[in-house]
Amino acid sequence: MAVICPRVRAMPEGWEIKEKPSLFGWVFLRAIPKRGMDMDYEQAVDQLINGAAKPPGSLGLLEKYLRKVLLAWGGLEREVRPHHLIFAADNGVVTEGVVNYPAEITYLQAQNMVDGRATISCFCSGSGIPYTVVDVGTKHQEAAGINRKVALGTKNFMQQEAMSPGEFRQAWETGREMVRSSVEQGYNLLSFGEMGIGNTTTSAAVLHALSGILPEFVVGYGASPGNEETLKRKRLVVAKGVERHRETMKTVEDILRCVGGFDIVAICAAMVECARVKTPFVIDGFITAVAYVCAARMQRETEKFAIPSHLSKEPGMAYALLLGNIRAEDVPIRADMALGEGTGAVLMVSILKNMVYAIFHTARLDDFELSAAVPPATAAV
Repeated sequence: MAVICPRVRAMPEGWEIKEKPSLFGWVFLRAIPKRGMDMDYEQAVDQLINGAAKPPGSLGLLEKYLRKVLLAWGGLEREVRPHHLIFAADNGVVTEGVVNYPAEITYLQAQNMVDGRATISCFCSGSGIPYTVVDVGTKHQEAAGINRKVALGTKNFMQQEAMSPGEFRQAWETGREMVRSSVEQGYNLLSFGEMGIGNTTTSAAVLHALSGILPEFVVGYGASPGNEETLKRKRLVVAKGVERHRETMKTVEDILRCVGGFDIVAICAAMVECARVKTPFVIDGFITAVAYVCAARMQRETEKFAIPSHLSKEPGMAYALLLGNIRAEDVPIRADMALGEGTGAVLMVSILKNMVYAIFHTARLDDFELSAAVPPATAAV
C-alpha cells in the first residue's frame, strides 16, 4: 500500500493526521482538529492561515480562496490533486450565422487537446495537471477523447428544442459520472473547460432566459471579435430563440434543454455533483459561469464549492457570476482572456496548488523569538 504524504515543515498545534483511502491502493493523509479541541473546523482553518509568517490578509483573494478550498474539503488535505475536465459538443444554432467559424473546428480542436497540441493541453502539461477530454456531442462520427456522445450536436433552437428530455438526462449523467470517477481516483480539486463552436450563443441564451437580462447586455463577440454584423445577428437569435420557447421553459432544466448545449448541461451536472461529494471546483470563463449559475439555482449548496478564476471579455460573465453570488471584484485573474477550454481555470488551479503548499511549509508567527513583546497593533500589521 502506498501512502501519499508530502513533507511538511510542521503540523499546526491541535491537529492530527487521519488516513483517507482511495482507489488503486493509495492512501491520502489529511489533517483534522484533534478531538476535544476547543475550536470548530472553521476556526481551526482560520488559525492555520492567519498563523503563517506573513501579515494577515496580505495575500488578498488568494487567502480567501485557499480558505474556501480547505473548508470545502472538511479536513486539511496537505496537497492539491487536481483534475481538469473538458466537455466538447457542437451546437445546431450555428446554422443561424452567429459565428464565423465552421462547426468542424469543434472536433478538430478537441482532438488537438487529446493529442496535447491545444493551449489547454500545454497549460495542463506545464503545470502538472492531469486532464480529460469528454466528447458529449461533437458533429463527427468519431469521438475526441472519452466517447459520451449524446448526438452529433444539438438541434437549432430557433426551430425546435435544442435537445430532448432523454438527451438532457444523458448529458447530465455524463457530467456526474466524470466527477464521481475523478473523486474515486483521489482527485480533490476539479476544474472545468469546454470546446464548442457557437457555445457563447447558447450560454447567452441560457443566461437571458434565466435572468431576463437583455441580450444587449449578455451577448458578446465570442469567436468573432470586432464583427458588428455577427454580433447583431447573435443578439437577435438569442432574443427570438428564447421567446420561441418561453412557454415551455418553467425550470432551469427546461432552459438548459431548450436553448442550451450538451457541454453546458454536462458541466452544470458536474458542478452539482461536486457539491454532493464535497469537492471544490474552479470556474473558467463565460460558458462555465453560466453552467455555474444554473447549478447554483438548482442546488444552492453548490456555491460553497465554487472558485472563480478569471473575468472573461464576454459581457455576460460578470452577470452570471453575480447571480451565483460571486462579485466581479472577487475574481482573481484579470487578463482579458476569451479562449475558453478552461485556460483561466487551470491558471487558478496552479495558484491554489502554491497556496496549499505554502500554508504547510512556511514558518509560523509563533516561531519568532523576539527580544520584546510585539504590541497588539503591530502584530496585526
